[in-house]
Amino acid sequence: MNSSRCAACRHLRRRCPSDCIFSPYFPSHDSKRFRCVHKIYGASNVAKMLQELPADRRAEAADSLYYEAYCRLKDPVYGCVGTITILCQQIHNAQCQLATTQAEIASLSAHSGLQNQYPATPTFNLIDQYDVASANWSDFNLQ
Repeated sequence: MNSSRCAACRHLRRRCPSDCIFSPYFPSHDSKRFRCVHKIYGASNVAKMLQELPADRRAEAADSLYYEAYCRLKDPVYGCVGTITILCQQIHNAQCQLATTQAEIASLSAHSGLQNQYPATPTFNLIDQYDVASANWSDFNLQ
């Protein structure tokens, strides 16, 4: 076998041309990456998507396609949306714990007469900043 072929050409059992659209994004040492993408999207669809993008955006697209395909294989129903939902729930739980702790501190401070020593800490509700249905997912760095 020719080791100079990219993972896509190796998987598809074909020669890897010098201008292969896959080779910069699916290196030969990472065959799992292309297998996931191929299983969900198919090689020709991925090639079309990459060719339609400007060259400087293709690496991002390949990373995104891999992440979405990987999540879809792990969770066929919800895919990456399931992961995002779990992360949003974890943020909500942490915010609830923070609010409870702040309430306890305020209560103890008021009870012991030390309220002026501990000013109230502002809370930030990160979930309300994002409407999950219309969110800009580039704001989430999920790596």
